[in-house]
Formats: sequence, structure tokens, C-alpha cells
Amino acid sequence: MFDAVRNNKRIVQVFLALITLPFAFWGVDSYFRSSSGTDELAKVGGSPISRQEFSLAMRDQQERLRGQLGREFNPAMLETPEARLAMLDSLVTQRLLLLHATKSGLTASDAQLIQVISSIPALQEDGQFSKRRYEQALRAQGLTQAGFEAKLRQDLTLQQLVQAVSDTAVVSGAAAERVIAIQLEERQVSEAIIRPEQHAGQLKISAEAVKEFYEKNRKLFEIPQQIRAEFVVLSREALAEQTTISPDDIKSAYEKNAKNYATEEERRASHILIQMPADAPEAEQKAARARIETILQQVKRTPGEFARLAKEHSQDPGSAAKGGDLGFFPRGAMVKPFEEAVFSLKENQISDVVRSEFGFHIIRLTGIKPGKVRSLEEARDSIAAELKLQAAGRKFAEAAESFSNLVYEQADSLKPAAETFKLPLRQTGLFDQQNRAAAGPLASNEKLFAALFSDDALKNKRNTNAIEVAPNTLVAARVVEVRPAELRPLEAVKAEIEKNLAADESARLAQKEGEAKLARLNMGEAVAISWTQPQTVVRQPMRGLAAEAQRVIFKAPADKLPAYAGTQLPNGAYVLYRISQVNSGAARNAADPRAKAQRGQLAQLAGAEDFNAYLAALRQRYGVKIDKAALAKGDDQDAPAPATAPSRPKKSGKF
Repeated sequence: MFDAVRNNKRIVQVFLALITLPFAFWGVDSYFRSSSGTDELAKVGGSPISRQEFSLAMRDQQERLRGQLGREFNPAMLETPEARLAMLDSLVTQRLLLLHATKSGLTASDAQLIQVISSIPALQEDGQFSKRRYEQALRAQGLTQAGFEAKLRQDLTLQQLVQAVSDTAVVSGAAAERVIAIQLEERQVSEAIIRPEQHAGQLKISAEAVKEFYEKNRKLFEIPQQIRAEFVVLSREALAEQTTISPDDIKSAYEKNAKNYATEEERRASHILIQMPADAPEAEQKAARARIETILQQVKRTPGEFARLAKEHSQDPGSAAKGGDLGFFPRGAMVKPFEEAVFSLKENQISDVVRSEFGFHIIRLTGIKPGKVRSLEEARDSIAAELKLQAAGRKFAEAAESFSNLVYEQADSLKPAAETFKLPLRQTGLFDQQNRAAAGPLASNEKLFAALFSDDALKNKRNTNAIEVAPNTLVAARVVEVRPAELRPLEAVKAEIEKNLAADESARLAQKEGEAKLARLNMGEAVAISWTQPQTVVRQPMRGLAAEAQRVIFKAPADKLPAYAGTQLPNGAYVLYRISQVNSGAARNAADPRAKAQRGQLAQLAGAEDFNAYLAALRQRYGVKIDKAALAKGDDQDAPAPATAPSRPKKSGKF
């Protein structure tokens, strides 16, 4: 009833992302409107997917991956044709499902919507849904409540549709049991390792071999071309720092948005609930009321026992174990009869029986947190910061074009742009195309990074275009130093080459010895080998056992034991395996907990196959057209081009 925390963690995670990551919302209806004049990448049943939608989806995906991978994230991974097509396919799938759900009249209920929103931890205080936090989260992202809830309802509807299809998949029992028996098979295996270093005494690396390797692999010993760059960043935040807000403007904003600086009164209550639907038979209603009246008499006799009586009698699963405690909540968080009772009580006062749609309640008011209004002085700094950002946002649109024109027209230097907009001129360390760490913020945008290694930047030392690297953020850069690629001399790398050649030759000799012994063992010959004690090997990933080793162990025929297998490991060692016993998984199928997990995985696979077939049918029914040529053009992330596209100034007659 009043238990705000639900168990559907997957849904909660999805919608936490909606709260914490910026996204654009046009409304469900807009998906099905005509969008003539837009740059369309695909059409689903006549509903277009625009380049703008695609770009927003790619940007959101970048932010998610950057949050997950941190420094390991490389934006280039999303710029491949395969990644771009995969993203467009996901948008097509979403649109297909949404179109079908809309035409079929499917939608998530208000109750489902309330349940999901109230279960988001970020929107809770003291374990209870906070309307104040909800409104703050929406304001912080520039979202309306109606818009966010419409998007949420849409996503819930799609999830229900997906689950309805995938959860009905059926797996053949016989087929499942055969697969599970194979997956649960175990083999008792001993091993013997032939290490490369055992052959070290046989090796002699000649000077000719070293020189030959050096000449054939000169690229390995090149220090690549390195550059150093300077750059200037125009951002809304930078403009905000330069903006002054008058006291009158701060006061006016405070007065205009006074409700934003007020905290509603909140109350804390405990309750005892006897569940009883409003449409229950009259006899059941009377019995429930008689029971709650009896409990009320006990409470009134011993008010100090309220928590114990709540644990003993309350049928609210969310609060009973906590002695009926519901935490603090404002007006509007509870159903009306309950709310009216709570806000009419004095602290520590106990109500009479209260009837709500959930049943009969006894309520005790345990705390009052008075509403508070932040004064102008208390709110001054935050108002000033917000007004600066707003003013800077308006300035940025104008400044962006001027900034872009300036770095383009005065291509020999970034100083004019830096001085005009009062921005610092920053510099990177030396970096190359593979090792980007010293490039700092320039490394995170693939288009900007590529521009720095263009002929115009390297040979002509011209500024890059102003490129949008984030919302309301433009960067222009210029190469200030180029260190050409150079070849390390043979003498400097001789020892390294000798070491590598020796390792390769040792691994080759170890493999040769291992394969010869394996052949003799498989022919039934006696071979002097020191085997380890047998260990159980299963098909699931095992710590300390390479995937290739598992593959050859289970590939070996088990009709005649002992059986033998062998493989070379990445470190150059060759390992021989002796399989002395095979235990079929069929005998343990019923009792082994892994069998349940395998059945679940098979059901998931079957569900995925059914869903893919369902999607294929929807594609055929509604029609899908993808403009691969338009997709291949990529997104134009550059700042708006100069209005008249002026030519670059000519220099020394060279251009």
C-alpha cells in the first residue's frame, strides 16, 4: 500500500537514467506526425526517424558509455558504420513497437506509472516518495511533469509488449535435457607443461637474423609523428563567469519564483492497517471494522505500545515491520482521507478509525517538520548562478557564430578569438594518433582530433574549425609543434629484438616437442611424462584455465580412456592433457542447481528468437525503409558555418 520501494530493479535503473541524463522529448504523438523538410534517416510505417533524433540517441549513448568506462571510453567506437547502423536499428525497433502498441490500444496504467516513479530511490526521503525531490529533478533537467510521465508511460508500454512476446517462448524438453547433459559434463584431467625456457640452451640468435627482423619490421621501431596543440574553449559556463547580475535582477527572480524557495510542511506518521477493498461484501467490511475498533481500544489504553501493535496487527507489508512508520511526507503524497487525518492531528495524537480505498487505518502523528522559506540572502548565490547561466545561454547562440567566423577567417592564430571573448589559450603536451593521453580534452571528440592531423593543420598550421564537443561548448585548436616520425637505430633495439626472437623460437620448439609427444600418446606408446594430480574440469569458465584449453579437453573423444589432448598457451608453453574419467551430466541433471540456470538461459534464447521473429513480422507489416547513404554521411557536429563562408586569407602567394 504505502510501501514505496518495489522489487523491479530493472525498471528503476532505466528511469533513474531518464532522470539523471539529459534527453529531448517531443511527445508520443510527434512520432507519427509528418516531418517534411527534415533530414530523414529511416521511415517506419510512414513515421520518420530524423537525423536529429539519431544524433540525440548517439549523444546519450556516448554519455552512458563515458560514465561506465571512464578514461577507457573512446568515442571512435561509436563512429564506425556498424555502430551507427546498430543505433539506427535500435531506434527502428523502438518505433516499430511504439507504432504497434499505439495501433493496438496498448498503454501502461496510471497505477503502474505511480508505482515506478515512487520507487525511484533518488526521489525518496526517509524511504518515502518526495514530491519536492521529484519536482526538483524535473526542473534540473528542464523537463515538464507531463512530458516526463508521457515518455515514462511509453517506455513501460514497450517493456510490457516485449515481455509479453519473449516470456511465452517454449523450449523442447528433450532438446533441453540433451543440451543440459552436455553442459554439465565433467572430465577428470591431469596436465603436463612443456615450458619454452626448457629449450633456451638450444638457441643461438645470429646478428643476421636480428638485422633481417629489423629491416622487415621497421614500423615496429618507429617513434610516430607527435604534435603539440593549443586550443580555446567557448562555453556557456565560460560566458557565465563573465556575466554580471544586478541585485535588482536577483530580487525580481526571487519574487517571481517565490514558491521554488519554499519547503512544504511535512509530517511523519505511523499507522496500523486492516486491508479491506471498498467493494468487499458488507459482512467482511463489518468484520474488518470490528477488528480495527478492537485494536484502537488497545492503542488508546497503551499508546506506548503502538509500534508493537502495528508489528502484530498491521497488514501494510511496507511499514508493519517498522512499527507502522511511514516516514515524513508532504501534502499530496497519500490518499486524501489518510492525508486529511494526518494533517488534522497534533503531534503524538492518535486518530479514530480512518477509511481509505485500502482499508481501515489507525494513525499516530509522530513528527512535524514545519515548512520553511529560504530568504533572499540565503538564495542569492544560487539565483545569481542560475541567472548567469540563462544569460550566458542567450549570449552563446550569438557568440558561437562570431567565434566560428573568427577562428576561420583569422586562421593563423587563436589569439584573436581568445582575446575577443576573454578566454584562456590552453596548450597540450606532445601526443600522437595512438597515444592520446597528453591531448587532454581534445582527445574526446573524434572529429576535432582528426582535424588536428589533417594537412591543413599539420602543414599549414591553420586553426581547426570551431567544433561542438558538448552541448553549448565549442572548441577550436591549432597545431603549434610537429615532431616528425623517426626510426630508432638498430643498436638501440638490438637487445629487444634478440629477446623477442628467442621467445618465438623457444615457443616453436616447445610446440614441436609437445605435438610429437601427443602423437605418440595417441598411438598408444609409453611416454615418460610427469602428470599432475587429476582435477575436475567443467564447460563453464574456470579461473586459471584458458578457453582454448577447455575447448581441446572437451573436443577430445571420450569413448576410449585415457584420452589425450594438447594446445599451446599464449605464453608459449605447450600443455598436454590426460583425460582419465568422464562423468555425464545426465545423472546430475535433476539435482544440480546449474541445470536450472541452463534451462533459464535456454528459455531466454528461445524468447530472443521469438522476439526477433515478431520484429521481422512487424517490419513486414508496417514497412521499414533505411537510407544507408544518408546515414553514411555522418552527423555535422561543427559549429554553424559562417553566413557567407569567406575564403581564408592568402599567404605569401602559396595559396
